[in-house]
Amino acid sequence: MNPQTYDIEVEVLVVGAGATGLCAGLAARDGGAEVLVLERDETPRGSTSMSQGYVCAAGSKLQAAQGIEDGADQFLRDIMARSKGEADPIIARAMADHSGATIDWLVERHDIPFRLNISWAGFFGHSVNRMHGVPSRTGEELHGALIRALAAAGGDLVTGAHVTEVFAGADGQVNGVKMRRADGSEETIGCKALVLATSGFGANHDMVRKHIPDFGQAPYYRYFGHEGNEGEGIEWGMALGAATGCMDAFQGYGALADAYGIIVNYEVVMHGGITVNAEGQRFSNENKDISAQSLNILRQPEGFGWIVFDDARRALVEHLPEFADLARLGAVRSAPDAAALAEAIRVPADALAETLEDSRRMVRGEIPCPFGRDFTASAPLATGPLHAIRTTGALFHTQGGLMVDGGAQVLRPNGSRLPNLFAGGGAACSISGTGCDGYLPAAGLAMAVVLGRLAGESAAKLIKN
Repeated sequence: MNPQTYDIEVEVLVVGAGATGLCAGLAARDGGAEVLVLERDETPRGSTSMSQGYVCAAGSKLQAAQGIEDGADQFLRDIMARSKGEADPIIARAMADHSGATIDWLVERHDIPFRLNISWAGFFGHSVNRMHGVPSRTGEELHGALIRALAAAGGDLVTGAHVTEVFAGADGQVNGVKMRRADGSEETIGCKALVLATSGFGANHDMVRKHIPDFGQAPYYRYFGHEGNEGEGIEWGMALGAATGCMDAFQGYGALADAYGIIVNYEVVMHGGITVNAEGQRFSNENKDISAQSLNILRQPEGFGWIVFDDARRALVEHLPEFADLARLGAVRSAPDAAALAEAIRVPADALAETLEDSRRMVRGEIPCPFGRDFTASAPLATGPLHAIRTTGALFHTQGGLMVDGGAQVLRPNGSRLPNLFAGGGAACSISGTGCDGYLPAAGLAMAVVLGRLAGESAAKLIKN
């Protein structure tokens, strides 16, 4: 039942203080609206802080400064090709059209220190380099910068405020929410527009089992994401009559050092490293699909593998925080040659030696890769020293959610708009199509910042009009 009066009232209310919610708050403030962002955690972290902080975007000024020719049409082609034509064309078009401008907006208006990461050019479905990240290459830096930007723009952020109920009329017009403080006290907040920025449902195992049975029912199922990703925003939208799409889509990752809760920087694989199973053998094209590799590795004996690389590949990531932490914690096993490495990681020495030599022959073009990987652009792995890190596959983020239009306004199944409800990031249907093999690297944060911005702009316009 809707309250007769609310404890407080605001123009634009945003639920969730990740990249989606913060960008929605920034855009709504830019549009002249009063903004309140509610975050369930006492300290905002979530999926944004746990990420590497990369946003894929096309046609940005940072790309132009590097001489990279890219644009909305090229990005759209990549999205549709990667998703096998299954991405929603309206959401995909919005992402392609607004991604570069959103990066420019964040850099120029809100001082977010994006720069390009050149080493990711042309991998996993991106035809050109469009990987924008902050200097430290961590989501924590990006998240902190967005929080400071919201404060500077005059937006209000309240933490420890868990929204538990959304109030709306019979026509779907949202009136406000109920939220619970950490001490158990409750308050109601009225609003003229509501933005759902609550991320996906990866932490809701019941929803994962229902919508993503390949992963949710896997014998070695692992979720590596924020525990607050329980799908609440998606469920609120559905209760109001919203349509959903691509609920079986997810971002996986096949390079999680799960014993340490740290991801392995995939540059070591992209530029010539390999992944072997407990039998010392390769089992996939490691560079075909960074998301689907999660299932490839979970299907191996005991659901794990070893990323094997040499000093040259180690040098590519030595300075990155994740690798530095793994090295400090002893996760990186090193040996002078293949035989010693096999003993250190307890795989058959003959099999590992043969696998490594086959990879060198593939680089020289003497034999083809049985899994279709092109090794010829890489230098062969050295005979030593060699290094290995034990990894597994994990679900990082769900990609299905509420259907939205090109302005991030939530849609009903018949295509009509809910009057004043908006969504972005993991709460909205993404551009990955179905399953796990349509995910473009950095699409998750791209969905967050782009749809967040569009949601904030649309909410402010709705109120002012």
